[in-house]
Amino acid sequence: MVHVISVQAAEGGWSVRSTAADNEMMFLSGAKAERAARHFGEKLAAQGHTAEIRIFLRDGAQAARFVCAPAEAGLALA
Repeated sequence: MVHVISVQAAEGGWSVRSTAADNEMMFLSGAKAERAARHFGEKLAAQGHTAEIRIFLRDGAQAARFVCAPAEAGLALA
């Protein structure tokens, strides 16, 4: 299952929502929201899950999409 994490404008700031969490996170800055989303995606990947991060502009247009995939079991990282 791929967990979707979205960063969207919200009243008074930016929200981070995920299918892997019950509650949304709120931030005053879009940059801080994006960092939190990436950190959450990396955490999910470290736990063996795949996460797709979607970043939206204030007008609702999608600005970026990132995928955090788990490392393959048994592969050594250089």
